[in-house]
Amino acid sequence: MGSSYGQERMTTQRIVVTGATGFVGGALARHLVATRPWTQVVGLGRDPARGRALQAQGIEFVAIDLTDEGAVHRALRGADIVVHSAALSSPWGRRADFVAANIDATDHVVAACIARQVRRLVHISTPGIYHDGRPHLDIREDHPLPAQAVNDYVATKLIAERRVFERCAAGGVSALALRPRAIFGPGDTAILPRLAQALRSGRLRRIGREDCRVDLTYIDNVVDAIVSAIDASWRLSGRVYNISNGEPVAIWDVIDRLADALSLSRPTRRMSKPLALAVASGVEAWYRRFSPDREPPLLRYGIELLSVDMTLDIGRARSELGYRPRATMEDALAKTLGELARAQARR
Repeated sequence: MGSSYGQERMTTQRIVVTGATGFVGGALARHLVATRPWTQVVGLGRDPARGRALQAQGIEFVAIDLTDEGAVHRALRGADIVVHSAALSSPWGRRADFVAANIDATDHVVAACIARQVRRLVHISTPGIYHDGRPHLDIREDHPLPAQAVNDYVATKLIAERRVFERCAAGGVSALALRPRAIFGPGDTAILPRLAQALRSGRLRRIGREDCRVDLTYIDNVVDAIVSAIDASWRLSGRVYNISNGEPVAIWDVIDRLADALSLSRPTRRMSKPLALAVASGVEAWYRRFSPDREPPLLRYGIELLSVDMTLDIGRARSELGYRPRATMEDALAKTLGELARAQARR
């Protein structure tokens, strides 16, 4: 096996993290500054208030719009490693916004990496590219992709991932990509908080099988996977890796535990999956025509996430990156649900 970057660069290593004011990027930046004293950590983001909090923890912060190509080139001056975690992640929105945030911004990061002779780019992609509305278990990285992506977020992330590999290979930058599934943990504003909101509204219906199996990934395990990719051998350039906790769960069990933790009623009313999809199609059509900037309260994609088996094979990450999920699903859920309960009590 070739040497790793962690072994080669034990001094003055400069790591730039895009999306540092977001969930994944912020967690990574804080971990790096706490565990790698030989590393200068630079966080790029759009939220100055969160940026000041990062600075207080020893992270150099640069407020930036990644669609500004010149600003990206300046921000990557002196970088050895870049982790590109910034993205517009939403199941709904205007395609132009996804193109700008997920394709154009990635193009600028890649171009700057090549121009600045960055040694490695770790790109955070998505396993949403596998989604076709049908059940799949133990999906491998070479799983056939659907002809049409489920939404504009997924479509633009797939284009971005492909461009990363094509352009980095041509430009002499070692690139790896990770596809982490359904990231959750304290500080997340997406998965469990959105489900909690649906529980509070009383609109959540039980759809599909009670034992629908899905993969989730705890934030600390995602950070570990990224660090493994940062330090991985040069020979792994061009490789992509599925990331999860490696412990599939029944999604409705998780939802029931969330309801219990927040002292909310478990959803008991049922709706058939075909009916739910038909209703969601009508709701989406109305919003698309009359209120395109607002996310509909019901989406086909959301229904499928709650009713379609989808788990990942993480064998490649285990064997090539040495990835081992340290936080078990039980411990991760207990910690996250506890934090959500405390946050609710503080309101």
